[in-house]
Amino acid sequence: MKIISFYFYLFTSLSTFSLAKKIDVYFGTGGRSSEGIYHSKFDTESGKLSQAKVAAEINGPGFLAWHPDQSKIYAVAGIEGGPGVAGFHVKKDGSLEQFTSSLVRDGGGTHIAVHPSGNFLLTAQYGGGSTALFPINKKGELGKSVVIDHVGGSKVVGNRQDSPHPHWCGFSPDGKYAFVPDLGTDNIHIYRVNTDQTGIDKHSLAASIPGGGPRHMRFSADGKFIYLLNELSLSVTTFTYDKNTGKAKRLTTTPSLSDEVKAEETFNSAAEILIHPNGKFVWSSNRGNDSITCYKSDPSTGKLIVTEVEPIRGAWPRNINIDPTSNWILAAGAHSNTIAVHKIDQETGKLSFQTRAIISVPGPICILFNQIDSE
Repeated sequence: MKIISFYFYLFTSLSTFSLAKKIDVYFGTGGRSSEGIYHSKFDTESGKLSQAKVAAEINGPGFLAWHPDQSKIYAVAGIEGGPGVAGFHVKKDGSLEQFTSSLVRDGGGTHIAVHPSGNFLLTAQYGGGSTALFPINKKGELGKSVVIDHVGGSKVVGNRQDSPHPHWCGFSPDGKYAFVPDLGTDNIHIYRVNTDQTGIDKHSLAASIPGGGPRHMRFSADGKFIYLLNELSLSVTTFTYDKNTGKAKRLTTTPSLSDEVKAEETFNSAAEILIHPNGKFVWSSNRGNDSITCYKSDPSTGKLIVTEVEPIRGAWPRNINIDPTSNWILAAGAHSNTIAVHKIDQETGKLSFQTRAIISVPGPICILFNQIDSE
């Protein structure tokens, strides 16, 4: 009987092990302790991360983005000659090998996104007040950047909105339009992707709330709504989106934290927003309060209701990201030099911190998962 029990235990243990997936995860970093882009393995069964190691040495790699073929990663970073974008081949051991780079004349980028065609990428320059387009050839090599200047400033919040400050860039689900939330102008700048998918043209604006300070945005799972995170007001504004016209209309705004909670901190600002693939849940990160707000989403109206505010177990959550299984959220504590793991309740969207699941990463700014199984 003991022998049978032993073999049953061995079989179930091996079966559980075989179901576990270890995937690559990369961290863009900044600050004095940063040595470049870091790499770790994430176990999607246990929620544990391996110790992070340097995958590529480069100056100040902030946000990262995959090429559609998942064999190359691009980063906004300091390169030879000034700020720009660097491209890396992903090697079998998870390390990165730089093979291309290109400068941008308008200061360092704060965000980066590669078009689904793989023909070009965009960066948002917060300090320079511009969007930059970099052509990409068939080998993944970067061409000379083209800079599109934003103009104006809502001037609602002094010192933050006197001029344009693009903070994020990305594309509609069908790739026909590009979106750049601008903290300084209180608008989402919308661009039409041209028919040969090699460039963009100015299309329209979608106004957020005055003084909101648009930072990052996400589309709902069905593509009918846009959820815009306002950094300055710590709120999420919901827009309807018409994919046929490429235009968005503001609906409602939901505070991320109560006024009472915000009053407890000397400084507060929102940083990142996520959408669960099932369309039921939204999360945003709060710096100062150092937490993640969970919202329940109404798929028919796009309306959000706050259900929970969960501490990240770190400081200054510059970035949060959901893993490819949609079971876990990782939180990057930029001031605590940590990555903390939280499990998602699939029924409520609420988060539970995983003990002994924190690793050290110097000044983490971006969390990028590989969507392909690495084991």
